[in-house]
This record gives sequence, C-alpha cells and structure tokens, in this order.
Amino acid sequence: MENLSALLNGLHARREQAAANPALILWTFAVTLFASALMLFSVQPMFAKMALPQLGGTPAVWAVSMCFFQTALLAGYCYAHALNRWLDPARAVAVHLTVLALTSFALPIGLPASISEPPSGDAYGWLLGVLALGVGVPFFAVSANAPLLQAWFARTGHSAAKDPYFLYGASNLGSLIALLAYPLALEPFFGLSAQSRGWTLGFIGLTALIAASGILMILNRVSSAKGSEAAAPASQDTAVAPTNAQRLIWVALAALPSALMVAVTTFITTDIASAPFIWVVPLALFLLTFILVFKDKLDFNYNWLQLLFPASVLVLFICRGHVVAALVALIAFLMAALICHRELYLRRPAASYLTEFYIWMSVGGVIGGIFSALIAPKIFASVIEFKLLLLVSLLARPGVLLGVDEKVRLWRVAAAGAAMAVLFMVYKGLDSAGALSTGLMPLGVLIAASFGVVYMTRHWIEHRAILVIAMIIGAYVVPGDSRTIYMERSFFGTMRVVETENGEHRLMLHGTTVHGAQRIRTADGAAVTEPVPATYYYAASPMARGITLARQTATQAALPFSFGVVGLGTGSLACHGSAGESWRYYEIDPMVARIARDPALFSFLPHCLPDSDIVFGDARLTLQKETDAKFNYLVIDAFSSDAIPAHLLTREALETYFQKLTPGGLIAIHISNRFLDLAPSIAATAGTMPGVSGAQAFSQPSAPYPDATPSHVVFLSRDPALIATVRSWDDAAPLDTGDAKPWTDDYSDVLSALIRRMRQPKA
Repeated sequence: MENLSALLNGLHARREQAAANPALILWTFAVTLFASALMLFSVQPMFAKMALPQLGGTPAVWAVSMCFFQTALLAGYCYAHALNRWLDPARAVAVHLTVLALTSFALPIGLPASISEPPSGDAYGWLLGVLALGVGVPFFAVSANAPLLQAWFARTGHSAAKDPYFLYGASNLGSLIALLAYPLALEPFFGLSAQSRGWTLGFIGLTALIAASGILMILNRVSSAKGSEAAAPASQDTAVAPTNAQRLIWVALAALPSALMVAVTTFITTDIASAPFIWVVPLALFLLTFILVFKDKLDFNYNWLQLLFPASVLVLFICRGHVVAALVALIAFLMAALICHRELYLRRPAASYLTEFYIWMSVGGVIGGIFSALIAPKIFASVIEFKLLLLVSLLARPGVLLGVDEKVRLWRVAAAGAAMAVLFMVYKGLDSAGALSTGLMPLGVLIAASFGVVYMTRHWIEHRAILVIAMIIGAYVVPGDSRTIYMERSFFGTMRVVETENGEHRLMLHGTTVHGAQRIRTADGAAVTEPVPATYYYAASPMARGITLARQTATQAALPFSFGVVGLGTGSLACHGSAGESWRYYEIDPMVARIARDPALFSFLPHCLPDSDIVFGDARLTLQKETDAKFNYLVIDAFSSDAIPAHLLTREALETYFQKLTPGGLIAIHISNRFLDLAPSIAATAGTMPGVSGAQAFSQPSAPYPDATPSHVVFLSRDPALIATVRSWDDAAPLDTGDAKPWTDDYSDVLSALIRRMRQPKA
C-alpha cells in the first residue's frame, strides 16, 4: 500500500509539474496548431488535383474548391465556437476527440467511388458535391482546430493566455509551409495515392497532439483553480461585447482578401496552367499576410504600404504584358490583403470573444469566395472582378472609410455613387442604341461630369471614398477593346472574338491566347468567301500534314478514313476534310461550339462541315464510350487558354487513345505553349508503352501571322513506318525524354515542365 501511495503521489506531482510548466504548455499548443494547419492546407491542393481531370483542367476547379473549403472552414469555426461556449473543458476535449476518431473512418481521402459523370457546360453543383463527399468530413474536423486550440490556450492560465491571437501566426506558418511544400516537395516526388496515405498517418499524429493539448488545458485549469484566479482571465468577464457594426466591419475586411485571392488565382492560371504550383502562390501570400500583421509590432512601415498600394493598382491597369501583369497582380493582391488583415487585427475583440471573431472572419471569407467563384462568372463576361475588387479594397485604407476622425456618413457616399452610376448607365444605354456620335467626345463629357461630382464633394470627409467609387464605376462601365465583337464566359473560361486592327482577320481568344483565326478580308479589302485554315492549321502545318499521312495510310489499307479531334476551337481543321470521311469533335465547353457554329463569327464549320458531329464532355470520359479501333487519325488539341490539361497527357490517357485508334493509326498531340516544355514528359510516358514510337515537329512558317503560326506537335503511333515518315520531315526530330518522368493519373509534374521551358534559350 505504501508503494502504491508513493506511486500515486509521484504521478500527481508530475501532473502538477506538467500543468504548471509554461514552456511545455506554449510549445505543445504551438506545435499542435502548426501541425493542424500543415494538414489542413496540404489537403486542399491534393484533393483539387484529384478532381481537376474530371472537368478538363479548367481553373474554375480551384476557384470552386476554395469556395467550398472556406464554407467548410466556417462550419468548423461554428463547431469550435459551440464547444467553447456550451461545454466545459473536459467535455469539449472528449467531444472533439470523438469527432476526430469518427473522421478516421472517412480516410484515406479520395474521389467518391460512386462519382457520376460531370454535366456538360456549368458543373459548379457537381464539383461542390464531389468535394463534400470526398473531403468534406476530414476538412471540417481539422478546420475547427485553430480557434478551438487558441480558446483552450486562453484557459490555461499561461502568461500569454489573455491575448492568444499570436498563436494564429504559428497556425499560418504551418499553412504556408504546407502550401509551398506541396508543389516543391510532394507533387514532384509522390503520386496522389501516396499523398493520401501520408495524410492519413499525419491525421493520426495530429489527433494525438490535440489529445495532449486538451489534457494540458484540463490539468492546468484544475491546478490554477487551486492556487490562483488566473485560470479564467478576468478580462473574459469584463470585456465589452462587440457591436453589430464591428461585426460587419470584420466580415467586410475578411471578405475582400478572400475574394481577391480567388480572383487573382483565376486571373493568372488562365494563361499559365491550372495546377497546384500556381494555385498555392496566391493562397500562400494570403496566409503570409496573417503572419506579418496579426501581431502588435509590425516589421515594416505601414504608412509606406498604404502609399504604395494605390500605385500598384494603377500599374496593373496600364500593364499590357500578361507575364508582367501576373506579377503586378500578385503584388497588388498582397498589399490589399496586408491592409485588410491589419485593420482586422486592430479591431480584434478580447479573448473571450475569440471564437466568435473567427466565425465572422470565416463568414467574410465565404462571402468573398462565393462572389469570385460562383457569382462573378455569371455577371461578368470577362475576368474583370479582380481589378474591380482591388479598387474596392482602396476603401479599406485608413483615412478613407476606416480610421477617420469624424463620423463617415455612408448615405453621402451612396448618393454620390448612385449619381455617377446613373450617368454611366445613361451613356451605356445611348451607346448601345447607336445614339452617340463616334469618337471620344461623349465619353469625355461623361467622365468630366462624374469627376464634377467628385470635385463638388471635395470638402466632405467622405471625399476619398467617393473618389474610389468613381474609379470602380468607371472601370466597369468604360468600354474596353473596341475590336471585340463577341464575348462570353462559362465555367471553363472567357472567350472573345476580336478583329485585327487592319480588319483582315477574326480571332478567337481564350484568355489572352489565340485559339483560332480566319481571314475575312484580303489586303485590298475584298471579302474572303472561302474559309482557309490559319494559325496552327495552315496547309503546310504539322497538323495538316498528319491528316494527309493518316489518310494515305488508310487508303493503302483500304480502310475508310475516320478523324477524331479533341478540342474544337474555331473548327478550322474541318476544312482539311474530304467527302465521304467521318469527322467527330470532342469539346468540353458548349460555349465554344456556339461560337464555332455561328457563321457571323467563323465559317469553317458552317461551310466545310455543316452537319458537324460534336460530342460534349471531357474527352477522357467521352472517348472511352467509343468503339475500339475507330479512328485513323486522332488529334489532341485541348487548351485552357495557353494551359494544356495534364490529365490528357498521362499514360492512362494515351492508353485510351491507342485503344480507339486503328492499328496503323496516328496520334497528333498539339503542345505549343509559352510556359511549359511538355515533349519530354510525353516521351517518357510513351516510352512505358510497348510498341509505341514517336517524333516531334517544330513548324516555323514563312507566311505572316495569323495566316500561319509556329507550332509544336508530337506524333505517336504503333506503326514504325508512320513515325519514320514523320521523322523524314525537315522540321521533325526524335523525342527526347531528358530527365522527365512518366505521367500517370496518380502522378504528374507540371512544375518540372515549367522549369525546362525557363531553361531553354530565348529564340
């Protein structure tokens, strides 16, 4: 009995020692928050990459995913608030550990086994459903940790417990490391299945850390209650409750950076690649702002930041090069997020209202994400929301609406804004009706009248806000490129049809990338009646020569010629067809088909293939439904602006293509790209398939742009004679794998393709 008593006394003493050890408490909570954030922000790019192939690699996948993750984060924060408010500490720890234990049955993370085929056209609802079923429960369980652990720390009696917001820095540091590590250390070396298994192991370790934090909180609270009143800081009882106006400000200041993060991601991924290494950059900057400004003393001059932010917005509006514009856009976004999050931190409540504060922050995040991911694509024909949101963010600068000595009368701002909006609406109405004369005079008068409103309010305290409102309205209403004759936006991006300045050509642009062109007038102004394929598809292009080669092979084998094309564009390839041939297009975006079939825009399909056979949906899914050995020539020419969907270049994709190809058939993969060197990856992937040989052709036409455009095409076949013929072309070369690894549906490395392109000498 004496030994047992001594043992119990020893355990009690160790418990008291652990409970009273400030360093142990601080480090346990900091490490747990760090690990939780690491898990939370590594699962986001991982699962989005899993879902990406189902929807043609469109950038909207990440935008909608971010919207879902922000909503799930809000649910997690509400759950944490409920535990903190209505349960005592011991029960809260028990409930949360039970939730984590039940969540383990939803692991490992992956696409739902019962996933259905996505609908053609808009797939917002389908993607949200896949996210909810595939990753919703684990994400919800982990998302509650940040506010919950901070609230638990506030109850420990630690010397820093009265203001636990500094722990948000540890949380966001973990998030930042996770995001940067994913494209640099995880994606290039591990497939999705290995990543999912690793995440499951991490989840088990995180659960153990949360249990340790909860036990420390309970023990320390009990210990402190015996000899100190510090267990529950007095400020929790005397703190002033936040007002509804304060809550609205929290929501607004959180919504703007969230909306900007999704919008800038869409802005830059449209032209480079919809892939994790691009997705994580804006999100990493977003998290970095919390690390930099969620503390009392800043490491930079806040006044200089406020001065430089409007300048960065101005530079973006006048910037023309899309690469430079992407860099400036990220800088402007960073500055806007720093200002909004700093103003948010300065308005934080006492620790007793911590979980409520994070709930309202999350509400703002959801509102911002929904606007940029779901609403903006429906109300804006182009990706203009990013620039508009930057202008709105100017309202958050101290001295505009916030931090003003006198009370701002919002009705004045609204009245002045309404007056200018009416002026611009009248202008747009008259312009649409053709009632305005040509030239810049009507627009100049309108702008002068609007700035007259700004001038008349120059003595108001609301003057700066009214000036910002004027810029927002002007940026939205003032006409853009006068050469644009058609513009439409869908789930898969923005399409524009424009005419060149000399009026000789009509171009189709996805983002800033030309996806087809047609000569409509000769140099002397005469109308062109017979459509002639241009850009990558001119008569001597590799794509056109591939048609001739495949046609000759089919004729020699006494086979009917059947042609499949993944990616419709303007439909110009149809004019390389001959009577009696079978042509079938595979297009994921019905909007593209509407443009290609409209004779007022392009006449390739109406003239050369009026009864065009177009199958809608992702080509990986629709091709699988075709009969085997159907095509003599299969062209893979699917782009999202200048980005090629990676899932169309994996081993599984190539196996599907060859399954649908005749034994002597030819595959042509168009990989012309400003940012990615994809040929080595295709070569490495094809090298894993027995009997497959390949070659590549680099076309440098002498004809002027856009009648002819340089192109890079990879040809694959199981017929060595066909590839030998391709290699005999003057512009052909063998495929070289270099240091590239084969791509599969489980593994692809877009970052390496980007690095290879950057290393290539400039032409």
